[in-house]
Amino acid sequence: MPVTPSSLPTPDRPRTVGALRASGHELRGVKTEIRENLLAALRAGRDPWPGIVGFESTVLPQLERALLAGHDLVLLGERGQGKTRLLRSIVGLLDEWTPVVEGSELGEHPYEPIAPLTRRRAAELGDDLPVTWRHRSERYTEKLATPDTAVADLIGDVDPVKVAEGRSLGDPETIHFGLVPRAHRGVVAINELPDLAERIQVSLLNVMEERDIQVRGYTLRLPLDILLVASANPEDYTNRGRIITPLKDRFGAEVRTHYPLEVADEVALVQQEAALTAEVPRHLIEVVARFTRHLRESSAVDQASGVSARFAVAAAETVAAAALRRAAITGEARAFARPVDLEAVPAVLRGKLEFTSGEEGREEEVLEHLLRRAVADTARYALRGVDLSELADAVATRPVRTGERVPAAEVVAKLPQVDALTEVAKRLDASGTEDPGPMASAAELALEYLFLTRKLAKDSADDGDTVEYG
Repeated sequence: MPVTPSSLPTPDRPRTVGALRASGHELRGVKTEIRENLLAALRAGRDPWPGIVGFESTVLPQLERALLAGHDLVLLGERGQGKTRLLRSIVGLLDEWTPVVEGSELGEHPYEPIAPLTRRRAAELGDDLPVTWRHRSERYTEKLATPDTAVADLIGDVDPVKVAEGRSLGDPETIHFGLVPRAHRGVVAINELPDLAERIQVSLLNVMEERDIQVRGYTLRLPLDILLVASANPEDYTNRGRIITPLKDRFGAEVRTHYPLEVADEVALVQQEAALTAEVPRHLIEVVARFTRHLRESSAVDQASGVSARFAVAAAETVAAAALRRAAITGEARAFARPVDLEAVPAVLRGKLEFTSGEEGREEEVLEHLLRRAVADTARYALRGVDLSELADAVATRPVRTGERVPAAEVVAKLPQVDALTEVAKRLDASGTEDPGPMASAAELALEYLFLTRKLAKDSADDGDTVEYG
């Protein structure tokens, strides 16, 4: 979370440890801080998890119980389920500003210095020990676990420069601290924890339980105050490694994540995360959401690999890009997505999926079939109760031409004047505007639904850029 000018510390904050004590400031441990701030948010009815969609009644209650219990925790789930986003949101439960010893390598609280050098400074300066203020965004540390991660990266190592300056090799002040000690009084997140080599995972055991670190043969007692959180994929998904049993035992909670359970949640997630270069109406985002859900249920797709929520986001962005390209080709002033733009999705996003071994050569066929199902399901839900037979009869005698090279105004001009289309426009938020884009998009969905339910025929032109319903 970035530090904005409005959130900078005020000049009247205490700048020495003596002034800090006089102000009545009390030291709270990180887990206590998170617990009390979470409880305050729950009591006030504030959402502690802004931007988290679809976990309200499943994942978040479990996560909140783990944090209230003061447990280090693992989020377990397939790729693209928002694990990292959820871990990063925990930082919002920390105090916005916290005092630290100025110049401290480990960001120690002025009341409890833990590093040898800081302790010596505190003893020498007493109440004049200088204090600075750290924003909560600086108290979150994240590490992507990779097989080449070393103990020195996480815990620390002897600094040869300090040794060269004349200090003894056994002097604790020769240590260059790693990522975990530097996150003192904060949150440490390790993504894809099983990817850490087992000997590296062992280095975390003392940190989590005994709160000390071991570097190059000597032990340094550091009462580290951290919340350690991690993400991992289920064992049936990753073949790269595992969480060793002693480390798994030290985590107090394991919280399972999942993909959005409802279509509305998937739609909300796409609307929140997608960077759309053109306007994409809700009914097309719903098609994308249903398409993604059909892929997660298909036996042709390797479900152990998962179908990431990023797939739905990328699909919506692809639809928007197709609409933008079409508007440039047809000369339309406004790029507004239509069902014809969905045709770009299977070809562009095919590489994001893992198919089962028996589906070689049928990938595109599978994707096109499931996309048609998603279109039909969306139209059936959105237009339920609307009698489209009048529209089908009118188009059968006067075909409607559409496609990538047909402007929205031309599509609308060819539409028959029937009451069914007026109701379709109302259902799909296409009424009340002079722009032909929304009406063309709504009408195309209705016409495609009539084709998929075998009420209309559809012929493709030789160039593949236009189709005719009739």
